[in-house]
Amino acid sequence: MRHKNAVWHDRKRNILGLPWTFTVYELDEDRLFIDTGIFNTREDEIRLYRITDITLTRSLWQKIIGTGTLHCDSADATMKNFDIKNVKESKRVREVLSDYVEKARLRSRVYAHETVNNHGGMPPVDLDGDGIPDAPPVGFDVPDAADLELNH
Repeated sequence: MRHKNAVWHDRKRNILGLPWTFTVYELDEDRLFIDTGIFNTREDEIRLYRITDITLTRSLWQKIIGTGTLHCDSADATMKNFDIKNVKESKRVREVLSDYVEKARLRSRVYAHETVNNHGGMPPVDLDGDGIPDAPPVGFDVPDAADLELNH
């Protein structure tokens, strides 16, 4: 598999850091492709704007052989969480992937929504275990309706 607009291409590395596996990763400006298998093959395609988080992990052995594993969380229906395992120059790949994810979000006008709570950085507390957050922490001023008016 070689896509004509690929900006990055690599294979999953084996335990010695050699690209002798049947998993191929490829990145273009809009999609990440993961092809696996030799006899029974699977081709996955993930739209970059659907990737929500990228985490790099490197074991001591991976540091020695110069590889790392990228764990990606996504909003994709078939590939919720997936790993890009044992790739060379994993720190650089994480940065490149992160940059292309942000560019794809801007092009597609997709924005990540983050949860913001009302308690000055403190999460809501459910002391009685009924699934409903209890009153705000002591010393927290609850705004009244006049404080919530928007200035136009």
